[in-house]
Amino acid sequence: MDILKKIEQYREEEQRLKWEGTFAEYLEIVKENPTVAQSAHSRVYNMIKDSGIEEKDGKKVYSFFDKELFGLEEPLERLVEEYFHPAAKRLDVRKRILLLMGPVSGGKSTLVTMLKRGLEAYSLTDEGAVYAIQGCPMHEDPLHLIPQHLRDDFYNEYGIRIQGNLSPLNMMRLEQEYGGRIEDVKVERIFFSEDKRTGIGTFSPSDPKSQDIADLTGSIDFSTIAEYGSESDPRAYRFDGELNKANRGMMEFQEMLKCDEKFLWHLLSLTQEGNFKAGRFALISADELIVAHTNETEYRSFISNKKNEALHSRIIVMPIPYNLKVSEEERIYEKMIAESDVSDVHIAPHTLKVAAMFSILTRLKEPKRSDIDLVKKMRLYDGESVEGYNSVDVEDLKKEYTDEGMSGIDPRYVINRISSTIIRKNMESINALDVLRSLKEGLSQHPSISAEDRERYLNFISAARKEYDEMAKKEVQKAFVYSYEESAKTLMDNYLDNVEAYCNKIKLRDPLTGEEMNPDEKLMRSIEEQIGISENAKKAFREEILIRISAYARKGKRFDYNSHERLREAIQKKLFADLKDVVKITTSTKTPDEQQLKKINEVVARLIDEHGYNSTSANELLKYVGSLLNR
Repeated sequence: MDILKKIEQYREEEQRLKWEGTFAEYLEIVKENPTVAQSAHSRVYNMIKDSGIEEKDGKKVYSFFDKELFGLEEPLERLVEEYFHPAAKRLDVRKRILLLMGPVSGGKSTLVTMLKRGLEAYSLTDEGAVYAIQGCPMHEDPLHLIPQHLRDDFYNEYGIRIQGNLSPLNMMRLEQEYGGRIEDVKVERIFFSEDKRTGIGTFSPSDPKSQDIADLTGSIDFSTIAEYGSESDPRAYRFDGELNKANRGMMEFQEMLKCDEKFLWHLLSLTQEGNFKAGRFALISADELIVAHTNETEYRSFISNKKNEALHSRIIVMPIPYNLKVSEEERIYEKMIAESDVSDVHIAPHTLKVAAMFSILTRLKEPKRSDIDLVKKMRLYDGESVEGYNSVDVEDLKKEYTDEGMSGIDPRYVINRISSTIIRKNMESINALDVLRSLKEGLSQHPSISAEDRERYLNFISAARKEYDEMAKKEVQKAFVYSYEESAKTLMDNYLDNVEAYCNKIKLRDPLTGEEMNPDEKLMRSIEEQIGISENAKKAFREEILIRISAYARKGKRFDYNSHERLREAIQKKLFADLKDVVKITTSTKTPDEQQLKKINEVVARLIDEHGYNSTSANELLKYVGSLLNR
């Protein structure tokens, strides 16, 4: 019943939003809200802008895209700021076809679909309201009724520029139905809908020999010629081509560069002059955003053909590369899995991250700098802190290649291999090793991977495996260390006492003998070395700790185990190193004694409760880490 109620509510809301009146009444609406007369490009831009804009790392992030497209902040910012924004301001950019170019499964179709669905929803709002001449198959802009000689006066009074001429059909209707009285012409509010072919169109090329230009521009209705007496009577013409139906909104031109040339020439005058030729009529005005998409190979072939030069200048190419951030790639896989029938399968922590690492490594290009390898580059791109490098290094790396992200493994391949793994394991629980194994097996079956690339990709699987080994050890380390939390706290207190004495240049007093002694340099270094603090950097690190302790004391807070992330990591690693033999024995023994069994159960419980594992994946992790430590 809930869904039926919602359907009823939607229907009632649509009825409430419907409006019809005369052109004179419509002008009152225009005076009150000039945005109803905005262009198609302006409507798309305002739709994106109204959804919200955030600043992130000095770049604009548009809320409109962030639930579906991940890791494409820079291409999307370029798309909005270099195309939609200037086009909305009626600059010359609006006279261009928008061509999205990128590799397969990179998000081009998703982007276009989002614009379509967005326009449908936006036309239901006050800000995105669209009005048209009632009964017009092309949902023509009512302002086209204003004669040319009065348009300057209209601009002076309303501040709105009118572009486009009244269509042949509405010109005839104006004379025959309304006796030339513009103010009486009926106007209605329309709502964009791809399904109802209102303001949104899609054109897909088929066999060039059988596809008719009428699919784009409409055609003569031969059954009505006898009634109207002529093929040039607009009433005998069916204005039902995609260019007609997409007027006021947008048209998706799928695989545009595969189209026969005669279809592309129609776009020349539409983009440049805002009109197109149909049947035996004068040019028909249309205001629509044309979005096409293609891959790089087809685009290169297109521009190399001299016959296409006239179209080159009518196209704005926006590269849509693959995402290059591991964390965003994870989100892509999570979204794809959530939309499938296997969303309830347990996927062990780090599984999708490791798959994402492999994907990103295949898309990155070798750095030209000798001090950075691909794994470091991958981490820097993902916003991780890598010692010795900063945001300037990241920007320098991005400038090395303009086409980075235009090749590599696509998300569909990875999700196919994850799906295969789930089915193979009877849809219970999968882990990172299962997926890496499946990715490796799938490489030999992938039709478009060369032998050379396959070799490189196998190396990337090994690199992702090494990263996982470290993550797995760290996960178990945390779980074990928690079981020895008192030991960790004691170790930290001991370290802090020594750091305080070192920085203040005082001696410590032995709690048992009362004897004075120097700070324990060996102990301090054994902890600091765990997180790569060099001999030269130790003084600064210790002073930083002391400053943090003082800051906590001033605020009346106690500096504890969780107060400094890097120190906590160092303590955990040190304790884990000291416990390594215990962990080895506990995780790898086939017949654990009572004490070992208790410890295993504690660690498994910790992995389940706080780290997101289930019983199967937690035990698999312990066995794997045990085997790593025993190598």
